[in-house]
Amino acid sequence: MQPLSLSPASFLQLMWLASPALPIGGFSYSEGLEAGVNAALVGNEEQAADWIDQQLQLSQARGDMAVLAQAMQAWQRDERVRIVALNAWVLQTRESSELRLQTEQMGRSLVAWLQNRYTDDAQALALVHWLAAEDASYPLAFALAAHLAGAGARDALLAYAFGWAENMVQAAIKSVPLGQSAGQRILARLAQAIPGAADHALALGDDQRQAFSPMLAILSARHEHQYSRLFRS
Repeated sequence: MQPLSLSPASFLQLMWLASPALPIGGFSYSEGLEAGVNAALVGNEEQAADWIDQQLQLSQARGDMAVLAQAMQAWQRDERVRIVALNAWVLQTRESSELRLQTEQMGRSLVAWLQNRYTDDAQALALVHWLAAEDASYPLAFALAAHLAGAGARDALLAYAFGWAENMVQAAIKSVPLGQSAGQRILARLAQAIPGAADHALALGDDQRQAFSPMLAILSARHEHQYSRLFRS
């Protein structure tokens, strides 16, 4: 495993970006997990752990994390056309209206946070304003945030994935429901899996990215009309 190669300031910035306390709304989404609970597909700790781990491997590592890795390179090279194309791929591959609204809302909220964060940095603020005009999805906004923090692609992926995992575990605790100890055991399992998922995402090219999770898409569409729910997706 490659060590983190960050300055203390950059490391703390990544921790900040990964925190569930960041005001971008990640806590309000379950990404189909709540619909899985409603359909009796997830009903205990083991099933919740399997669900989130599979989503990490099949959806995140092959899709959004791969985009994030490529977007980090594009930001480093200031390749605006490439950034626009990656953002379009994310938006066009959301398989339900809830999933698209999630990435749009979280991207918009993260961009707004960055506008407040870099008020005294004209160069950084110019990049943030440009991205705001492009209706950034969450992976593209996170890539810019990590780039401005001085992070490399792998470090950014680790922070992104762990922040995602924390939100998903909290969704499982509330919707299954589970206890806090069960949530910590699931998070420990995910922490073991995240470095490999990050390496897989880094290795993918444009023609290898995937956004194909048909059962998740069906459950997400059902969730739009679910009678009782805690989460927005």
